[in-house]
Amino acid sequence: MELPNDETLAARRALRDQLIQARLDLPGRLTLADELQRVLRVWLVARKELRIAAYWPIKGEFDPLPALYRWSEVDPQRRIGLPVVDREEGRLRFHVWYPGCPMEEDATGITKPKDTEAFDPQLLLLPCLGYGPGGIRLGYGGGFMQRTIAQIHPRPVVVGVGYGHGFMPTLSPLPHDVRLDAMLTETGLVWENPRA
Repeated sequence: MELPNDETLAARRALRDQLIQARLDLPGRLTLADELQRVLRVWLVARKELRIAAYWPIKGEFDPLPALYRWSEVDPQRRIGLPVVDREEGRLRFHVWYPGCPMEEDATGITKPKDTEAFDPQLLLLPCLGYGPGGIRLGYGGGFMQRTIAQIHPRPVVVGVGYGHGFMPTLSPLPHDVRLDAMLTETGLVWENPRA
């Protein structure tokens, strides 16, 4: 795969900005979020993983934490993780999160667990600004997820969550894009590969 040129990168930045604004302006976003909560809760019922990592929602992202908390209540061995930036390795580490756990803001203003245990997830929920056919995910472009996933062994199941307005049928992958194993929106499971 070729490295993207400056024009392609500029177009991606513009697309990200457009999708963030569209998500913030999405009519009925709270209703859509409730629908996606239900979809995620139902999808999690059949999952065998005990360690799932997610994210602290920003910029109008779907909040997966209520569904994950309900998932965790079923078995005391189940763990939920949130990302903490490891600047030395240029990747994310996932630390245990639970309602009421100590939290702090990182250098970018994103809330993270403070002084909780780290773990490698078996399943990773990723927010999607946009998504396309075949597991293509459009994230924020920092490359953290790609570097992080490459260093987790075995590779976790990677699941995108986001709203249906972000589907882009002509989205093509760039070298640093993370391939998803499944995609969930407010309408349900959009698709899933055999690995998931």
